[in-house]
Amino acid sequence: MSIENMPMAKALNAGLRKALANDPKVLLMGEDIGPLGGVFRITEGLQAEFGKHRVMDTPLAESGIVGTAIGLAMGGYRPVLEIQFDGFIFPGFDQITTQLAKLTNRHEGQLSMPIVIRVPFGGHIGAVEHHQESPEAYFAHTPGLRVVSPSTPHDAYWMIQEAIASNDPVLFFEPKGRYWPKGEVDLESNGVPLHSSRVVREGSEITLLGYGPMVNVLLSAAELAAEEGTSVEVIDLRSLSPVDYAPIIASVQKTGRLVIAAEASGFASIGSEIAATVTERAFYSLEAPVLRVNSFDAPFPPAKLETIFLPDVDRVLEAVDRAMAY
Repeated sequence: MSIENMPMAKALNAGLRKALANDPKVLLMGEDIGPLGGVFRITEGLQAEFGKHRVMDTPLAESGIVGTAIGLAMGGYRPVLEIQFDGFIFPGFDQITTQLAKLTNRHEGQLSMPIVIRVPFGGHIGAVEHHQESPEAYFAHTPGLRVVSPSTPHDAYWMIQEAIASNDPVLFFEPKGRYWPKGEVDLESNGVPLHSSRVVREGSEITLLGYGPMVNVLLSAAELAAEEGTSVEVIDLRSLSPVDYAPIIASVQKTGRLVIAAEASGFASIGSEIAATVTERAFYSLEAPVLRVNSFDAPFPPAKLETIFLPDVDRVLEAVDRAMAY
């Protein structure tokens, strides 16, 4: 059957396997991704199947990993890098933002950089400092980088393959807190382009917008709001850069209200940009200010405090109530 029920971790593994099988120029690189299969086992079994020259363990040096991948891309390969945890990406930040993001433009479009950087991000795993960050806004702010984040196993399976097929560098943010819940994956049909946002629940009175780990929270909040008589539409952003605004603007024009939710801190965030753009493009459709629900503007706390720090259903519903009060 073309439809299988699997967790996101397995869907990513299947998507990577298909990409490796379809193109001999695809290479996987990262810390402990070989025999171990990565700390989250996303690459489990792939080195045994495709060999050490295509699924490569690297030193603990993110700057070196990205720099090596840039050289490989110049040589015609399509490297897929794993950053072991979100907070470990910063040693490679200079290579990503000052080299990888700019090389195609520097060569007037004559040099492609088909590199995917996989980043497990977000909270809900009870980890220590540097292991539960949300750094996506840094990269969405950088011209020359594409930034995406799946929220379901189906999207993970297809989006990783589409990212690998892109000739531009893609930051692929994987919500590690959603690695294990299962969902349906259609292995034969996708139908949603990589950089498209998508309405995942129809509604008429208020729009909730999120990506990655927050989409499931928004769907749960919408169910509870519906029980109280509020019709809620939910949009999965999917692509953080570029943003597909058409479904968002159409939804706001219908509902008149928008709440944007993310695990990242709110100041200078993805949500800030979307709120400003929606206000510019759909001002006369708004019945209430665009509201944002984020983690607090503070470093990620010890694991026992993460449930207080991270946005949850109650905080989303409080924002829904505020918006509906206008």
